[in-house]
Amino acid sequence: MPTLDWLQKEFNYGYDSGNVLSLFPDPTRRQEEKIIGGSYRKVFYKAAFPHIKANFKVLELGPGKGSWTRAILKYIPQGQLHVVDFQKVEQWLNPDQYNGRLVCHMVTDNSFSCLEDDSFDFFWSFGVLCHNNIEQIEMILRNALSKVKPGGMAAHQYSDWNKLEAFGWVKGSVPLEFKNLPDDKIWWPRNNQETMATVAKKAGWTVIKPDLGIVQRDSIILLRRD
Repeated sequence: MPTLDWLQKEFNYGYDSGNVLSLFPDPTRRQEEKIIGGSYRKVFYKAAFPHIKANFKVLELGPGKGSWTRAILKYIPQGQLHVVDFQKVEQWLNPDQYNGRLVCHMVTDNSFSCLEDDSFDFFWSFGVLCHNNIEQIEMILRNALSKVKPGGMAAHQYSDWNKLEAFGWVKGSVPLEFKNLPDDKIWWPRNNQETMATVAKKAGWTVIKPDLGIVQRDSIILLRRD
């Protein structure tokens, strides 16, 4: 953990965050919002919605069962969403229902080689980079950069151990013993805003904000391809 092999196997059941847009959270979302210290509805409308338009082409990494996927599709009625995952997500996302607006890619690495360069207006992930060590995050951001159009934006949730410490490990549902284990032995690798911003810059992105300040346990970075 968190090797590519582990990531490929760990989430084969399809991660589900509930309906992220509903005014009142369902039980699944309510439990997740409790441990992250924030509203998923607010996350969407502050981190994703300002950067998408009706005709945009969007890239999502690690959609799982599609909680964020369905939210994005609602706001790109003339656009298209490409999702990339280690799992065969068609079984959960039913792309046939979207008349070509949803394209699913099952991959075995983080190369993004299945995607065309300079083709996406917005790049999104939630609940993905928090399970990747910093070397993998840099690779993901570097390889995805060329797939985004110049001027395109990206927003990603990631683990922030400084915020986690302030929020509370037990409250945030992260095992205390992780503090004394190396990153390759845990599923919540070390990261913080300074490290994430440095890695994003090394990968070629312009950092607009290292954290949008929407949730208490984690950070959400906002990036732009110049």
